[in-house]
Amino acid sequence: QVQLVESGGGLVQPGGSLRLSCAASGRNLSDSSMAWFRQVSGKERNFVSAIEYMSERRYYHESVKGRFTISRDIAKNTLYLQMNSLKPEDTAVYLCAAAASTWGSALYNSRNYDNWGQGTQVTVSS
Repeated sequence: QVQLVESGGGLVQPGGSLRLSCAASGRNLSDSSMAWFRQVSGKERNFVSAIEYMSERRYYHESVKGRFTISRDIAKNTLYLQMNSLKPEDTAVYLCAAAASTWGSALYNSRNYDNWGQGTQVTVSS
């Protein structure tokens, strides 16, 4: 059984930083493309960042480029999202996701992911 468990969310002031983690079990991250999406209550999931299977190429939504960094530790089977210079509009539930045989622009589409975590709340407010 595949499980993705996010952690690291919380309340932070504008301009602050958080590091999210996504621990995987039942699935090797090295065999998957991995991504972070975020969702505000009542709205659809929006792509944040992804790391591509095999190439390790990183993808970012325009709104987080230069502020967020995606990475993964294969030995720990864990995905990370370092978030700096946080803004109130970054407030959302952040979810990690895993996909097999998915590359390029397909990584932006949440429907291409077959495993999801439950999410971790990030609130940016003064």
